[in-house]
Amino acid sequence: MKNAALQPLTKENQGLFERIRRETQELNLNNVTRTKAYFDIYQKHPEIHWAFLGHMVSRNGGWNMTDLKGDLLTRLLTKKERNDYFSFLERGNWLIFQDAYPQFLLYGESLKRGKPLFYLLPYLNISTFMETIWNYFWRSPDPYILTMALVINEQNYLEKRVIQNPVYQKDVLNTLEFKLQDVLSFNQILFPYRKNSLAGQTLHQFQTLHERILLGKRLYKVLFQKKDSFIKWAKEHPHTGSRKDYWPHIFNNVNEGIPGIPYQLRLNSCKLRWGASKIYSPDLMSAWKIVHHQEAEKGDWFRDGQVADYLLETNETQINGEIEYEYCKTLERLELASLAKKVITLFD
Repeated sequence: MKNAALQPLTKENQGLFERIRRETQELNLNNVTRTKAYFDIYQKHPEIHWAFLGHMVSRNGGWNMTDLKGDLLTRLLTKKERNDYFSFLERGNWLIFQDAYPQFLLYGESLKRGKPLFYLLPYLNISTFMETIWNYFWRSPDPYILTMALVINEQNYLEKRVIQNPVYQKDVLNTLEFKLQDVLSFNQILFPYRKNSLAGQTLHQFQTLHERILLGKRLYKVLFQKKDSFIKWAKEHPHTGSRKDYWPHIFNNVNEGIPGIPYQLRLNSCKLRWGASKIYSPDLMSAWKIVHHQEAEKGDWFRDGQVADYLLETNETQINGEIEYEYCKTLERLELASLAKKVITLFD
C-alpha cells in the first residue's frame, strides 16, 4: 500500500480520520477494553457478526493471558517464558483491534451520512481487500461474507507481523513449551453459555494460516448456530479476564492457595475434590500492566485473489461444538504436569 499516492483528505474527512484514530487508541488499552468494545459494536450493529465472534475469541485471549499468572502455568514456565508468551498474545490482540475497530467506526459513519466512505480505509492502513468487501457489503449486506472476509483479513494481517516475526518465532513459537501446548491440547477456544456450559473448538497447527482461517469458519458456525444463548451469557458476564467468569465453581480470582505448599491435585472430572481450594485465575487488570505498543507495521498483505475461495460457505450445515469433556481432560493434564514440574523433560 502506497500511502504517498493518496490524495489529501478534506477538512471534514480529516476530522473523521482523527476521531477514528483517537477512539481506537482509547479503547485499545488492554484485552478487557478491546473485548468490551467489540461487544458494544455488535449490539449497535448486529449485522456485523464478526464483532461478536471477535468479542468471544478475545475473551479467550484474556483467559490465556491471565493463565500465565495463575496456579498452573506459573509452575510450568519460567518468568521470562511467561512474559514472552504474554507479549506475543498482547501484540496480536492489540494489532487486530487497531485494524478491525476503525473499519466498524467508518461503517457507522457511512450509515450516518447515508453513503459509503470505504475509500477512506487506505488512509487507516486497512487492506484493499477489505475496501472491496465493505463496498460489496454496502450494496449486498451478507453477514457471512463480511465475517469470513474479516477472518481472512485479520489472520493474514497477523501472519507477517506476529506469526512470522523473528522475535516471536525464536522466543515463543519455536520453543518446546509452545509445541507442548498441542500435546496438552491447550489451544482451545471456549464459548460459554447457560450455567457452566461450554462449546468451542480446538486449534492444532497454530502457525498455519490456512488452519487458523478454517478455525475461524468453524467458530463462526458454532457461535451462530445458537447465538441467542451465547449473547445472553455475554450480557450477564462482563469480561474480566479471569476464568471465574464462566466456571466459578472451579476458578477464583482470589488466590486460595497457601504459599510454599506443593501443588495438590484438585480436580476430578471437572469437579473440585473434597476440601480442595479453587484454581487461581486472576483478573486481567491485576495480572498485567498496560503495554505501550510500537506503531503497527505498514503494508498490505493482499497479493493473491485466491484467498476469496475462503468466502465460500462450507458444506457442513452443523458443526459439533462439544468441547467440555476435552477441556476437562486438558485441565487434568495441566494439573498433572504442574504436579510433576518436569513436563518439559517428559516430552523431550
